Amino acid sequence: MLEIRFHGHSSVQLTSEGHSIMIDPFISGNPLAKTTLADIRVQYILLTHGHQDHILDAVELAKANDATIVATHELATYLGWQGVKTVSMNLGGSVTLPFGKVKMTQAFHSSGVVLDDQQQIVYMGMPGGFVIELGGKTIYHAGDTGLFGDMKLIGERHNIDLAFLPIGDVFTMGPEDAAIAAEWLGADYVVPIHYDTFPPIKQDGEAFVATLAEKDIRGKALKPGEILRLP
Repeated sequence: MLEIRFHGHSSVQLTSEGHSIMIDPFISGNPLAKTTLADIRVQYILLTHGHQDHILDAVELAKANDATIVATHELATYLGWQGVKTVSMNLGGSVTLPFGKVKMTQAFHSSGVVLDDQQQIVYMGMPGGFVIELGGKTIYHAGDTGLFGDMKLIGERHNIDLAFLPIGDVFTMGPEDAAIAAEWLGADYVVPIHYDTFPPIKQDGEAFVATLAEKDIRGKALKPGEILRLP
């Protein structure tokens, strides 16, 4: 059994067989979040890239849980300097962890930490996505990305049970491109992410799911705090 708890934006918690991992924790800064960091128990934290709406709570959550952060080398190094355990990896690479295997895929986006007080942007390596093997399931989290042709290859190389795809537009692909991505990936189930958090990325998640249904693709627009279970 795989339990998926959606925490809003791109924050997804996956739990199976006593293992729990969090992807892109953005709770304290999310006005739509329904939980608090104190309520979350995880052993690993996976970060797709270095923007604040994906890493804001990573260090605090890692320290509270003695959890390990998995990220690109630059981002892992930056966060490791803040006193947390890290595993460095990069695009195309994979690591085997106690819960299963993680492979980092490409994403077309950017990645950096903005230091407003210093008017500087710190480079955080290339952005990515993850193919995760957990509890007998294969999960793809695309991270922040536009549509790209190698999503077809990702779908061919992996039998994806569940895909998390951004639909917010403006900073990532929008619903139309995300629907194409869902087709190319061939995932059994699709959950939209990275939308509604802020006015520029307002989208209709239910309409996106309806579009998927027209293509015979199953999907669900999860609300923050909602749980989905896959047997």
